[in-house]
Amino acid sequence: MVRAWCVAILLAAAAWAQPASERWVPRESEQLVLVELFTSEGCSSCPPADSLLTDLLSTQPVTGVRIVPLSEHVDYWNQLGWTDPFSSALFSRRQEEYARETTDGVYTPQIVVDGATGIVGSDRARTLTAIREAAARPKGTIDLAWAGTGDTSIEIRTVASPMLAKSTVFLAITEDGLRSDVRRGENGGRKLAHSAVTRRLTAVGTADASGAFARVLPLSLDRGWQRRAVRVVVFAKREPGPVTAIQVLDAR
Repeated sequence: MVRAWCVAILLAAAAWAQPASERWVPRESEQLVLVELFTSEGCSSCPPADSLLTDLLSTQPVTGVRIVPLSEHVDYWNQLGWTDPFSSALFSRRQEEYARETTDGVYTPQIVVDGATGIVGSDRARTLTAIREAAARPKGTIDLAWAGTGDTSIEIRTVASPMLAKSTVFLAITEDGLRSDVRRGENGGRKLAHSAVTRRLTAVGTADASGAFARVLPLSLDRGWQRRAVRVVVFAKREPGPVTAIQVLDAR
């Protein structure tokens, strides 16, 4: 098992041996912070928030922090004239769960930083403040590696730590560079661009009482996705509570 784990790490390292401009790789010294945006193409106030998320991803404006974005398109705007092609009832339910945790309510656009702080999604100043505050909180460690050739499976391991005890472990797949020609609804006639669109989000297990978690999971990408724009995000979160660990891999 140890040998297989080492081989998986070497394979992942080889996948990263590409020009830095073409990869999205957290530096070892950076603290990772999860930024979830609840948005909708049917909401006229959401495009500025979508642009903010893209800017946070592309510029990484907070020194010592790697911002990890998830754009989660809710479905409750779909009944008002435009069906968001990236929307899911799953994200609407997730936002409702956050509302119960943070008492911040349900609205779009809404940003939730590290599973703890809710903010109006277009408020750059408050978002950056919340990111800095989240980065100051200690987190546990998740190790990710491809468990074989291609992108058929991924190995997730946490380093046992009390802060990870009983945390739920989530696996998300995101895609950058998506665009829509919106024909109806509040954004009718607009061309909208999106980054870090969450294609899948799944709870894959729970860390034990020591904070340990280890699993090899099958992973497949839909044929229609742009492989070079896909990112795998794994994070742990107390329920209720903040994000306790996070790690990222690019698709190969």
